[in-house]
Amino acid sequence: MARTSTSVPRCAALGGTSSIPRPSRSCTTGAVPGRARRRARRRPLVGATLPSTGSTIPHGTRSSGHISACAARCPRGNRGWRRLPASLVSCLLTSLPRGWMTQGVTVIRTKIVWMRIAIDVRKLHDFGVGTYVRNLVHWLARLDQESEYVLLCRREDCERIEQLGRNFRPMPDRSANYSVAEQFTVPYDLVRARADLFHAPHYVLPALTPCRSIVTIHDCIHLMFPEYLPGRLAHTYARVAFWLAANRSARILTVSESSKRDILRFFSIPSDKVDVIYNAIDDRFSHPPDETQMTRVRERYQLHDRFLLYAGNVKPHKNLERLIDAFARLRQDGFGEIRLLITGSEISRYATLRRAVHRYNLHQHVRFLGFLSTDTLATLYHLADAFVFPSLYEGFGLPPLEAMASGTPVLTSNVSSLPEVVADAALLVDPYDPESIADGMRQILSDSSIRERLIRRGRARAASFSWEASVKRVLTIYRQVAAQP
Repeated sequence: MARTSTSVPRCAALGGTSSIPRPSRSCTTGAVPGRARRRARRRPLVGATLPSTGSTIPHGTRSSGHISACAARCPRGNRGWRRLPASLVSCLLTSLPRGWMTQGVTVIRTKIVWMRIAIDVRKLHDFGVGTYVRNLVHWLARLDQESEYVLLCRREDCERIEQLGRNFRPMPDRSANYSVAEQFTVPYDLVRARADLFHAPHYVLPALTPCRSIVTIHDCIHLMFPEYLPGRLAHTYARVAFWLAANRSARILTVSESSKRDILRFFSIPSDKVDVIYNAIDDRFSHPPDETQMTRVRERYQLHDRFLLYAGNVKPHKNLERLIDAFARLRQDGFGEIRLLITGSEISRYATLRRAVHRYNLHQHVRFLGFLSTDTLATLYHLADAFVFPSLYEGFGLPPLEAMASGTPVLTSNVSSLPEVVADAALLVDPYDPESIADGMRQILSDSSIRERLIRRGRARAASFSWEASVKRVLTIYRQVAAQP
């Protein structure tokens, strides 16, 4: 009996249709042209998960460990292919009697990969976006074993990504973030990966992206504060990148209603194109450190006095110059034993902060600790008398939630997204008024009832945010975008 080729190409849409070839002249004679055989070997089986024991498929049918079932558009070269529902293909293939039309090809294990999703994780180690990327990838690995993930990464992160699971694979990309080079290397990576969907976790979406895309815009700070960018060229690049992200993506994710309003204010796009999905915190901030860890941190940083803590970068919009001014006023009002610890970027990059410290003669009382590990930062949260975060603008503002989860009272700004995020669980102040900031710090340090109320409400507020719930929503949007015609 002549062998008949029954290879099935990738499905056109999630849960949509699969395809089987029209009979060719060669099928009637049992001969399969060499080019057709090679094409069949490249095309994976779609439409069903076959049993892991004893199931057989016709000779010539191609199966794969990772099978994409949602290519939004059929690959070129599929002209003449007739579409049938994937459910029908699944039913037919799984109901075939053992040995039907076979020469003994047995399926050992076949796994449907509903989507092949590429995610840009080159900012994996950054402070803000990096936190988002790390938690996104971590929870996708736990929640979705049906899709294949291709992570565009730095070469040194390849081994770490391979440990996430069998459906995660790294693709090294050496181009710098916010560079002209990434406009070409990232699309090339997506073509090589044969991605069905691309997720850019920050606002840079290459103009030549070859597949459907989703972009996360955390905030519009580069549009609202262009003076913070290093030059006119950087400002132009940011404006073009924002425009591409807003207009070329299929959906936009953002992290607060405040950021959504900013996006809609700058770009003429439909409101329903922008989805608000809140960030959450690392579980390590919710668990108190043991006594050994606290002793080690106290000794390392010589923490013998009470102290206030700030965590984050030290860019101008973080408003640290006014914080230092407010701290000087606090010390003059009888809180001379208090110290101020600032973690994040090195102070050497910001001369205005050095001048502010020396202007108020605070070089013995204000300490810049630079970047810290998550465990060390969590310990400092627990040891601090209060957490101060007088930022002028935030897309979300994770540090206040981290401090709340650690049981530390929080003082923060009454502008931007911060009132939305902290609700009634923090003391809100006017970030443009150093006296308002100083008065808020006095209240937290001297009024035990305010401290207890903020600690109690803060723990409850932080617990209401969940990375698992947020990433489930992201995954739902992946599937919705992939299923679009």
